[in-house]
Formats: sequence, structure tokens, C-alpha cells
Amino acid sequence: MVGATVSNYFDSSFTITASKQLQDQYIKDIPYLKPVKGKQNFPCLKIMESEKTDNQRRALRWGLTCDKGQCQETIIKNGKEITEICKFKPTIKEVEENKHEQNSCYYYLQKYEALVSKHSLWNYHAYFQIMRFNQKIFEDYLDRKISIFDEAHKIEDQIIQFVGFDIFSGQLKECNLSQERYDFSDLDSMLQLTDDIAYSYAKQIKEIKESSDYQTNPDYETVTKLERRYDKAAQAKIDILADKRNFVVNEPVKDFDGNFRNISLKPIDVSRFSDSFFNTEYQIFMSATIDHKSFCENMGFEAEDVAFIDTQKSPFPIENRKIKLLNIRRLSYGSTESDELEVISEIDKILTKHSKERGLILTSSISRCNKILRNLSPANARRIRICHSINQDGKTQDEVIEEHSEDPTGVLLSSSLWEGVDLKDDLSRFQIIAKVPYPNYTEKRVKAKMEKFPLWYTSQTLTKILQGFGRSIRSNDDWAKTYVLDTAVNNVFFKAQSMIPKAYHDVLGIESA
Repeated sequence: MVGATVSNYFDSSFTITASKQLQDQYIKDIPYLKPVKGKQNFPCLKIMESEKTDNQRRALRWGLTCDKGQCQETIIKNGKEITEICKFKPTIKEVEENKHEQNSCYYYLQKYEALVSKHSLWNYHAYFQIMRFNQKIFEDYLDRKISIFDEAHKIEDQIIQFVGFDIFSGQLKECNLSQERYDFSDLDSMLQLTDDIAYSYAKQIKEIKESSDYQTNPDYETVTKLERRYDKAAQAKIDILADKRNFVVNEPVKDFDGNFRNISLKPIDVSRFSDSFFNTEYQIFMSATIDHKSFCENMGFEAEDVAFIDTQKSPFPIENRKIKLLNIRRLSYGSTESDELEVISEIDKILTKHSKERGLILTSSISRCNKILRNLSPANARRIRICHSINQDGKTQDEVIEEHSEDPTGVLLSSSLWEGVDLKDDLSRFQIIAKVPYPNYTEKRVKAKMEKFPLWYTSQTLTKILQGFGRSIRSNDDWAKTYVLDTAVNNVFFKAQSMIPKAYHDVLGIESA
């Protein structure tokens, strides 16, 4: 409501949030916001036509979505190579003047309606895509006074998706490149690999277009995919060469058999890219868990240019959001098996205490989730649903939570539900934080970031803990008990005293100045 009030004051706005679920909450409460959702949410009319179906629900169920379709293709016409636009795709001018065809593409209709409206609602990926790569195309529709960034503590993670490069084993095979030729610990070697990948894609595109088969039966879909991959590799090389010292090569990820899976080249400091993402006259960053100094440092903002509003007191009654720091054991890389089992034993006791209620258990990794499940008593283990963005049985996070909502004593166990999930009312009456969620110090980027920005590591950890505190208490009337088992939380609170928002001071027993 704060964001909506400010948006109305300025008469035109962008509102940006972190997930489809949060977009749905906005639309429900603030219906004049025109939403932009991703292509995977809409059936592709072009594919539906080729598959001879007009049932949209069936098309979505079959995965015939816009992200699978080709919006534009390079074709040969009268001996010349031209770009052909999908017949279902309207122009933004047609949407603005309400002159588009009735059977226009659903994805572009909602996107263009949002761009021509005064107030629109975006997810981070779609908004940053336009701001970083498509400003010139849509410049007539981007002149808004203010941008409202919700869930602002997630901004760095969103920016980093648009900078750097991820190299997968499949790409090496596709480009006929041998991993033995490259040093996966050396940035220059990885730059060479990035360049070789780009060159390979360019060569493949050229060979396909010059082939006799392409002249008679052109494969536009393959060419378009290769062109996208070439563009991504080429842009990554440009970004990295602009400031090599700002990029690190993370350790390669391997599969269960020890084979190379992927490796990433990521920036340490994202602030040099921020100008391309934050360019309306005013910006508002909203989150219950950001710190003024750390946020400005990380985003490259001058602290004196940023007003910071720290809500003095939580609007939720303290008795509804009590936190118990149980200090069972300190969990870290050096923890003993005895420490781990002692914490799991306490989890089991808490589950038994809340045997007739739904709850949530948060920990730091998938392997810890599995270990907790293996060592619970049979009665409590049967209540558990492990829930991640991707699950072994193929179920989505939403599907697992839906199952949980139908189980009167169900408990979600996760290393990924620290934020962005709404377990309101009796969806969760207790939550257990088993392990402090430190960023993975073994990642080279995390280590380099920590060395360059000492506040960042503590700030990231604190933010995740505080976000976890809020998963089960969603309104004035909602309530849940929170148990923290890892004694390392005391060290985090001590180091981060100045960063803890005042709204948490009462439940953590901090004397406010």
C-alpha cells in the first residue's frame, strides 16, 4: 500500500517484485497495476496452430508455451534472407491504439498493455531485461517518474543473472570443444573458452545458412537458438574484458560421478552495472531486511543521496511472533556428528510438541535436509515434505506447498524457503531454524566479495535469517512460534547489531537507541 500510494502521487510508475506469487498478491490488492508475466505462463498460438489445438488449458498442460515458440525467424524469400515476425505478434502501437487482432499473442498483449499504461507490475527478470537490453526499442514508453522495487534485498541476485557467463558441459559438446584444453581456475583461460564458444556458434550459423538444405528447407528454429547463444557469449566477453579484476571463476560443479557439469564467471561488484537498471527519476527500495550502509555500498549509491526509513516498531503484536534462541549446538563445517544429531534430536522434540499443527523447518543445504529426515523418529518423518524450487519427484514448489496445505499436521523441510513463500495462518504455526544460512564461503565469488565488502557477508546472512523469521507470520492476526537451534546465530546478531532493523529489536531483546 505504501508503494501504491507513492505511485499514485507521481501519476506513473513501475512496480517490480520478485516472483509470480508476489505479483498475484499485488494484482489482488491493487488491480490497476498492469502485470507482465513470463512467456512460460502463456500458450503459444503459433505452436497451437501447428499442433492443431485450440484448447488453451491443454496447450499449457502440454507445455506449448510462448517460451518454446519463435517470435521472429530468418527466412529465405525470393532468394533473399529476411526476418519474418510471427503473425500473432501485435505491435506496441496497435495495442496502444487498440487496433490489434482479436487473436493476438497473449504474452505480448499483456506486456504491451503494461508498457502503455500509467502503472505496471513486473518481475525483476522482465524489467531488467528491458532496462539493460531494450531501452531504445521501448524508449517512448519508459518515461516514468518512479520505480518501486519490492523485496529489494534480492536485487543483487537479480542483477547478476544479466552479467557474466555460465558454461555448461552440453555447450562444450555442442561446440566440439575439449575441457582438457582449458584451465578452469584461470580467468584468461575461461575468457578464451568463452571466445571459442562464441566463434563455434558463429561458425555453425554460417555453415547452416550456406548449406543447400537450408536453401530448400530452412531450419529457422535451430538458427535462432544458436544466434541467442552466440549473443550471450559475445556480450559476456565484452563485460569481462571491460574490467577483468571484477570477475572471478567459481569452482566447477560436478555430477555424482565426478564429471564436469558447469562453471560460472561472475562479477564481484555489481555496482558498475547499476546505472543500466535504475534510471527513473526516483527509486524506492522496499524490504524489511536491508541495511542502509551495506545496501548503498553494494549498489554503488552515494549514502547521502539515499533517504532511509527504518520502521520503529513492527505492526504485528510481539506475542504473535516470539522467537526462542535455544542454543543447542554450533553448526559449521567443523561440526561433529554428535553436534548434528543433537540438533536433529531437538527438532524431533519440537515436532512432537507441535504434533497437531503444520510447520516449517529451514536449514542451509539439501544434504542437511536429507540428514534431518533420515534421523527423525518414524512418526515425525512421515509428516515431512522436502520442498525446493526443483524436487526429485518432478513436483514444483507450488505443488508441494499445495499438498502441504491439505495435510493438517504436515511440515515443510527446505533450504530454499527462507523467503518468497507465504505460509499464512495455519499453514504454519511453528518454524524451526536449524542452521544459520551463511553464504557458501567455498565459492570464489563469495570469498572475493567478502574481502572487498566486509559488511556484505554478515549482511547477507542476517537478511536471510530475518526473512526466515517472517515466513509464518503474515498479518496482525497471524501467529507462530520460531525456534533457532544453531548457536552461531548469536555471533551474527553481535556482528550485525547496527544492521538489525528496529522492527526486530523487541523480539530479539535489543535496546533501541
